[in-house]
Amino acid sequence: MTFEYAPAPESRAIVDIKSKYGHFIDGKFLPGKKHFPTINPATEEVLSQISLGGASDVDKAVAAAQKAYTKTWSKLSGKERGKYLYRIARILQERAREFAVLETLDNGKPIRETRDIDIPLVAAHFFYHAGWADKLDYAGLGKSPAPHGVAGQIIPWNFPLLMLAWKVAPALATGNTVVLKPAETTSLTALLFAEVCQQAELPDGVVNIVTGDGSTGAAIVNHPGIHKIAFTGSTDVGKKIARAIAGTNKKATLELGGKGANIVFDDAPIDETVEGIVNGIFFNQGHVCCAGSRLILQESIADELIEKLKIRMSKIRIGDPLDKNTDLGAINSREQLSKIQELATAGDAEGAERWSPACTLSAKGFWFAPTIFTGVTQAHRIAREEIFGPVLSVLTFRTPQEAIEKANNTPFGLSAGVWSEKGSRILWATQQLRAGVIWANTFNKFDPASPFGGYKESGWGREGGKHGLAAYLKEGK
Repeated sequence: MTFEYAPAPESRAIVDIKSKYGHFIDGKFLPGKKHFPTINPATEEVLSQISLGGASDVDKAVAAAQKAYTKTWSKLSGKERGKYLYRIARILQERAREFAVLETLDNGKPIRETRDIDIPLVAAHFFYHAGWADKLDYAGLGKSPAPHGVAGQIIPWNFPLLMLAWKVAPALATGNTVVLKPAETTSLTALLFAEVCQQAELPDGVVNIVTGDGSTGAAIVNHPGIHKIAFTGSTDVGKKIARAIAGTNKKATLELGGKGANIVFDDAPIDETVEGIVNGIFFNQGHVCCAGSRLILQESIADELIEKLKIRMSKIRIGDPLDKNTDLGAINSREQLSKIQELATAGDAEGAERWSPACTLSAKGFWFAPTIFTGVTQAHRIAREEIFGPVLSVLTFRTPQEAIEKANNTPFGLSAGVWSEKGSRILWATQQLRAGVIWANTFNKFDPASPFGGYKESGWGREGGKHGLAAYLKEGK
């Protein structure tokens, strides 16, 4: 017997979206000169007009941040800074439903994910870093560690508010002030966060938000008043930032692309592993830099596991992101959809076998069915390039050493997963893997106290945990 899910849409009445937004500078919203639309990727509805920030807007934001740092924020004790972070965290919890609905409308991800994962983690990051604010002398960073000053922060569109929290919370806890640029396709929750800063009575200029495109981000990176850069995004842009700050005194953390390997040994618990694989690649439409986009299966169990994976994939519900039953929402933009389609087509052309469950995709909006490719080799583009979508490449191995060699055969080094019932095998594999975050018998689990970051072309530095604080501090005298 098959049970059908009745529609269970979340109301969007709780969200008040303005027709036009300006920049948030020195505690106030200032009108922009030029604007561009932000749209709902599930329906292509224009939600609002967002300001396109230029060099003059960045100048104002940096000046406000420097003034706030010199006159206010750097003079507060860690205990006082922590109070503001606690206040922000509590307001985020109180307005969680509002943020969840707005994030889903602007990003396209299912409401179940924004409601149950993104927003609770956002509040958790502010709570966690509030606790560190008066304990920095005990973080192992030398006696009396000092903030850098003004931090320039550029965040992506896949986890708009969570990436804001990853960067703003440690910056404020360590005594820095912030100039932040959200992604151009997902600026709305950052602008709502600006209202939270006002509600929390955060001193003017401590957090400044300038919206715009890549040129706005470049103005922040190149501004002489910025002392620390924090960027999450593509490896290509990360390389440009690294070149731009070379020879300067600016510090940087760069959290870039990934092509995570999910290794499944022949003694893995199959049903549990299938759930982990689905979570590893189809969570957030595959818009995850640490997604387990390469499934590396031991040959002896490959057929059985792939068959069970196909059955599980056929139960994935695709549709309205505001429906509480939806598992897989819309692709964030037409541009990203085109990239996914291009790489999937390359997989077909290079001889891999594509499979997707039967599903109906809306004619409006940007959609891509959950997809797996079997018969993939390391030479295929889909095994080497980051797709950043709901597409899984399946490779096989015979010996454990072969699995490690295939997993490490990538310019990236952000994440990996290992599935086995033997603790000794898991420990052996994790010691061999060259990845910054490795999960054992699970995938995509996050905690504010756990550092996140990668090796090679996946970036520099760590975010979260005690390690993430170090990027925002310099050793005291």
